[in-house]
Amino acid sequence: MIISASYRTDIPAFYGPWFLNRFRAGSCRVASPYGGPPLTVPLRDGVDGYVFWTRNARPFLPALEVVREAGLPFMLSYTVTGYPRALEAGVADTGQAAATIRALAGRFGPRAVVWRYDPILVTDLTPPDWHRRNFAALAASLEGAVDTVVVSFAQIYRKTLRNLSAAARAGGFGWRDPGDGEKRQALAALAAIAADHGITLSVCSQPALTGGACGAARCIDLIRLSDIAGRPVPGRTKGNREGCLCGESRDIGAYDSCPQGCAYCYAVTGRARARMRLGRHDPQGEFLMPPD
Repeated sequence: MIISASYRTDIPAFYGPWFLNRFRAGSCRVASPYGGPPLTVPLRDGVDGYVFWTRNARPFLPALEVVREAGLPFMLSYTVTGYPRALEAGVADTGQAAATIRALAGRFGPRAVVWRYDPILVTDLTPPDWHRRNFAALAASLEGAVDTVVVSFAQIYRKTLRNLSAAARAGGFGWRDPGDGEKRQALAALAAIAADHGITLSVCSQPALTGGACGAARCIDLIRLSDIAGRPVPGRTKGNREGCLCGESRDIGAYDSCPQGCAYCYAVTGRARARMRLGRHDPQGEFLMPPD
């Protein structure tokens, strides 16, 4: 079993003590976001590896050492986009993020970290030319520390539409969802920039945008985990949506619990609610967030 921690929230940035407590206990409880009874998820026995999703792994370094000492391979899916604060109110700055990624690669190896430039959002603040310049600067800062960047264009889910529209009104900017032709052209340019820095670009779950230098991503990557482990990591491909090549995993996170305030987030109803839930979080509890 692969444990995903977590595409629903940023466990490394905000919930490291809870994770360490539960890892030492051997399991955690996870409330189903779709209804039904909570699940008990093992965190050591029967676990083949971990994928950690984060924008700030600096507070999580002690936990990573404990996971490594337990002999379990892990990879970090590390988002660095460098967007203006009107779009990302509370994320770590790009300089700190790049320094942390370089430190992680030095400690755990360059295969341990995958850079995410995701989602690509086209706004008055971040037009296509801005993305090319911004992406090039980030790729240069991460050269040698990562070998892959995963990208996708923003999926405008209901929460995304509500949060992004509110941010646009407050910040006085417009945004748009480009057509597939424009997206493919933009991705080809980013792939060429990435290649100049020894980085391969892949596209997350948007098969209409793949082709040429833009392959399909495996965010839960059994091949990478096997490379890191030095042995085959078992599992099967079981994507979450069309075009997803991820390995099967069990996520231990909770929605509405990341307070970073990204305007395009699909996992948070609103920043105020996420902050409130973080304030009520019990690092000694079985649940990251108990059922409501």
